[in-house]
Amino acid sequence: CYFEGIFLPVAVWKLPVIQGEIRYFIKEFEEKRGLRELRVLENLNNTIFEANDKILPKCEEVMHGNLNEILKRLQVANQMFHTLQQTEQEESQVTTKLRAAEAQRIADWEGFMKEQHRLKTMVNEEHTKAMEHLKEQYAALEKDLPKQAL
Repeated sequence: CYFEGIFLPVAVWKLPVIQGEIRYFIKEFEEKRGLRELRVLENLNNTIFEANDKILPKCEEVMHGNLNEILKRLQVANQMFHTLQQTEQEESQVTTKLRAAEAQRIADWEGFMKEQHRLKTMVNEEHTKAMEHLKEQYAALEKDLPKQAL
């Protein structure tokens, strides 16, 4: 036998104790619980309608307001980030140019110092040659001096 979704063997239905329990269960469920369950379902239905009619529109309104505010803030933050990124790129370009200019100045300085060393060496050689030439001249004059004194 099948009763309200519960399958029971026929032999069990015929027992008087079981029949009394089944009647009590049906009475308890249909009469007492039925109204209670109906009230719970009605309260739940009212809550759902209230949520759909009042709470959901308010939530949507607040959500859209907050989303618009967040969007504005994100746009400002994005603009600030873009400006910062652009400034950083410009500074990077300037730094690259400065490093290149510094490397060029170092190369120019090294070339200048080599040229100065070469010129110093050349001047020192000329000076040494001039000193030797003067020494030879004075030596020759000293040799001629005793002859002229006579």
